[in-house]
Amino acid sequence: MDLGRDDIVNISYLIASLGFILGLRFMANPNTARRGNQIAGAGMGLAIVATMFSTQVQVTENGNREYDWLNMALIVAGIAIGAVISIYPSRRVPMTAMPQMVAIFNGMGGATVALVSVSQFVSGHGGGARGDVISIVLGVIIGSISFTGSLIAFGKLQELISGRPIQYPGQQLVNGVIALAMFALGAFVIYELDGSTAKTMVVVIFALAMALGALVVLPIGGADMPVVIAILNSFTGTAAAIAGFELDNNALIIAGILVGASGALLTVLMAKAMNRSVTNVLFGAFGSAPAAAAGGADGREALPIRETNADDAAIPLAYAERVIIVPGYGLAVAQAQHTVRELADVLTERGVDVKYAIHPVAGRMPGHMNVLLAEANVSYDDLYEMDDINNDFSNTDVTLVIGANDVTNPAARNDTTSPIYGMPILNVDQSKNIIVLKRGMAAGFAGIENELFHDPKTQMLFGDAKASLTKLLAAVKAA
Repeated sequence: MDLGRDDIVNISYLIASLGFILGLRFMANPNTARRGNQIAGAGMGLAIVATMFSTQVQVTENGNREYDWLNMALIVAGIAIGAVISIYPSRRVPMTAMPQMVAIFNGMGGATVALVSVSQFVSGHGGGARGDVISIVLGVIIGSISFTGSLIAFGKLQELISGRPIQYPGQQLVNGVIALAMFALGAFVIYELDGSTAKTMVVVIFALAMALGALVVLPIGGADMPVVIAILNSFTGTAAAIAGFELDNNALIIAGILVGASGALLTVLMAKAMNRSVTNVLFGAFGSAPAAAAGGADGREALPIRETNADDAAIPLAYAERVIIVPGYGLAVAQAQHTVRELADVLTERGVDVKYAIHPVAGRMPGHMNVLLAEANVSYDDLYEMDDINNDFSNTDVTLVIGANDVTNPAARNDTTSPIYGMPILNVDQSKNIIVLKRGMAAGFAGIENELFHDPKTQMLFGDAKASLTKLLAAVKAA
């Protein structure tokens, strides 16, 4: 069978797409996630090579097909520069900053789609067909929103911007006017199809969409960042699929659909884990209620707490039969995942049954705690999702909470006025004894005080999580 160039390219796209699907499949388990990433990366590499050799061919006046070597060189140079820029942060960024890295990389994907869409239309390569123009307009809108929204999410996660909702009078009205103007201009471009005015309008749509992306994410509190990252990830995937239609690239269409669909599914799961709708996340300004100050600074009576030290906290841990460890963002900040695994190993050697309870929205992005613990070689079999372990807390001798705040707050069940009321939480308060490792009494990202800290069964061990765990480890060994 004689295969032409186009046939080879399409077969390469098919193999690359299978690589994407297998990569996602393997990433479902920490034991095979590295292999999945490698397979997906190899698939993307194959797709890039196939695309380069399929699009950089020019037909001369005498009908011959020749490569546009200048464009090929520019593409290779761009790939090389991007690789150099990305390799350094990929290797140097700590796991605590991985959510920020995901946000910024996701934003770059959205920006790429938006710029490609604008370029396609302004340069006259949009095809002129109404379907192509619709794809370009949607690519500009969705990609731009994803770009600036991801930048704001990055700023909040990196604490360059306040994690609390940033609101202003009439924000919904302003956002609505911008969205209406954006879609009205989009309809005009789709109707006109071409012309200098339409090209100018595409650039205006690009600017309006960037503004809308920033203005929509600014009023969202830091506690909702896992959901926001999932939403923006879905946006970028959808925009990439649309770009695939613009460029007639099957591999890009399939990759975009996979990312968009998985991001959308993850968004629904994250919102369900918080017992809130996606619209409430986007427009509810979660965490905007004034934070309750510890110690009665807000005029209320100071609530009692029981402070402990490492030596005293080690005793119930060392002689327990069952221990549950609840990791949170404080674990990530302190880079304490290896130390907590050492503590769990020592307890296991003493005959203690140790489990890890993972809340779906613990940390700053979906799966944050799973990634941290996997880095420390914690067995995947020891990690339990909320629904699988919540009934075990009542039979647990000691629950060790490390930096987890909102996901353990009983106010989600008890206080109808609380902004987290109705959110499913880990039933830590049902444990026989509770030890909380925390730097201080500051509120979590939801901006409210945790009732668990004032439970008579709770002991507070203040300080850096890694330092506290190191002291606990030494005390348990000596017990």
